[in-house]
Amino acid sequence: MLEAKALKCRIFRLVFHDRDQYVCSYTLLHLTNIRMSFSNLQSARKAKESKLKSCVGAAASPSSKQDDREVGTNPQAMEIARPQGNPAVNAEVENSKPVSLSGLHKDLPSTLEVRQGKDTGRGLYARDRLVVGSILFATRPHVSVLSTPQLESYCSYCCSAAPSQGLKRCTRCRKIWYCNATCQNADWAEHKHECSALQRWQANAPSPDLSIPSDAIRCLGRILWGIQRTGLDSIWTREFSGMQSHRSSLPPSAFESHTHLAHSVVRYLGISSPAELAPFGLASAGDLVDLISRFTTNTFTLTSPSLTPVGICISPTMALVNHSCEPNVVMVFPHTPNALSSQEPLMHLIVIREISPGDQVFVSYVDTSVPRDLRQKELKETYNFVCHCSLCIRQTEVDPRTAMSCPKSCGGICPLPTEENDVTQCVKCKAVVTSAGAVLDAVRVGNEGLQKAISLQVKDPAKAKQLTSNLIPIITSAGLTPSAHPLLAMTRLHLELLLSAIATSISQDVLDEAIRTSAKYNEGLSNVLPYGHPVRAIAVAELGKLLAVDEPSPRHISSLDESTQFTQPAQSQSTPSGPTRLKLALETLIRAREELNIAFGKGTGGGLAGKEVREGIVRLESEIGQWTRGIRNAIEDARAAGKIAK
Repeated sequence: MLEAKALKCRIFRLVFHDRDQYVCSYTLLHLTNIRMSFSNLQSARKAKESKLKSCVGAAASPSSKQDDREVGTNPQAMEIARPQGNPAVNAEVENSKPVSLSGLHKDLPSTLEVRQGKDTGRGLYARDRLVVGSILFATRPHVSVLSTPQLESYCSYCCSAAPSQGLKRCTRCRKIWYCNATCQNADWAEHKHECSALQRWQANAPSPDLSIPSDAIRCLGRILWGIQRTGLDSIWTREFSGMQSHRSSLPPSAFESHTHLAHSVVRYLGISSPAELAPFGLASAGDLVDLISRFTTNTFTLTSPSLTPVGICISPTMALVNHSCEPNVVMVFPHTPNALSSQEPLMHLIVIREISPGDQVFVSYVDTSVPRDLRQKELKETYNFVCHCSLCIRQTEVDPRTAMSCPKSCGGICPLPTEENDVTQCVKCKAVVTSAGAVLDAVRVGNEGLQKAISLQVKDPAKAKQLTSNLIPIITSAGLTPSAHPLLAMTRLHLELLLSAIATSISQDVLDEAIRTSAKYNEGLSNVLPYGHPVRAIAVAELGKLLAVDEPSPRHISSLDESTQFTQPAQSQSTPSGPTRLKLALETLIRAREELNIAFGKGTGGGLAGKEVREGIVRLESEIGQWTRGIRNAIEDARAAGKIAK
């Protein structure tokens, strides 16, 4: 699952997987092998389960807490994301000093300031109280590029989706597309160098599949041409050069990726000697490594208004915001309906949790719907720091990301068992989970299957859908809650596959399954993301739109009783039908509108996603009104004809 959340992206994946459009090359896991693996794992755990039964008598004792110690942490060699609301942090803020921007970052408003702390490093702090839904500022990225699969679907300048009349292709390189001549002319200063480089790359490509360099290479090319065009002393270049670099503390695993990327960029630029690097401000190979380090550390995902990842971008001003797994702001691309194409793509920084004066502003660099160990792993691998934010250090009985339902169905939840501690119990009734081995097996098989399904999503969506269809019941039967990993991620992937199927050929069964899956996904998100988070808001809007789709084969029973038309669903159906479904669609879209206004900024009206939802609300209100009037007229006609009692 991709949180589409304008998150900082995994550039290392872009480097190594551009040969297959960044899809991981996992081997195909057949459904029969899944079942065999699951059975074998269960058999192997019989001894452990017998040991567990002997522990049931001690059920009153709470299970031991998971060890939160970090292994190999060296504060001197890495940045540490500090917790919000911690007294130590407040003391550090008081001891921090304002940073002079020297004319840089002019998009920052007076409500924010950059401060430098001894232990916390540089960060963005609030001067005033900031309320939920506020737009802190908006800025156009220094550089943005579309991922290769999206080049023909979005404008390479404003990053808007193709208009109804289609996109216009550059007649020279034939790889880059624009909305119109206005966007093409506006992009020419950057594209003129890129155009030649793309033609040169294509001429030397060993196969048509490799005729376009990865977005990481193309983005670095635009950065270097921007430095060359604006000059080494320009504000543009100074802002980029001021971004954080982890060159001095790069892990060995990053050396190969940086070397590979450096060679590719040199070839893309057509450079044949070290002297040719001078116009780009690069005096040595070390300078190039430093540039790539800044790039990998500070690159953000470029998304559509519906949070679909479409590329990558660099914004030095946005890069001032530090990380927390419990962020108080998000970065989004609302694509305000009335904005000029010359202003897009505009990155907006939106408040999703109230911020007090003196608080640091935090965004999340990773998907916060996954468990702590996965977040920490990605942060360490990609950004080379250990996170100590409020969510990571908080001691709670159960994290909804690693939770299962009570085995006695009391309404409580239990922590998922682990390999280190497979004795777990309900936090409400203290009932012990006696099938811990089966739960661990289901989680393991679910994680493996999730990765296989992701790898098949583009190459073989039918097989990916078959995989998710078989795995979700296995994980659900193990007792995982909708918000638990990997069930939440699997549910999202299954929904994406269903939506793709609906776009091709819609049927009542597939539509109903998509609605049920979307509802379950929303249930899971509501337990791990705050109200107004963009991922959550888009998910609610998605459910509302599905409910509003015309049913191919409506299952509701028509009735002339006006009072029940919009209140009583057919009891035999798991999803509502007919007018009941329309009413639920309207209620869901109204809720989505409220969350979108927060997620994408109240000043934007929820952006393009909010505009689409408002239009959907108007259509539904009109349709429901017409339906109600039609029923009323039919009843009056029947009464006039004496067919029903007055």
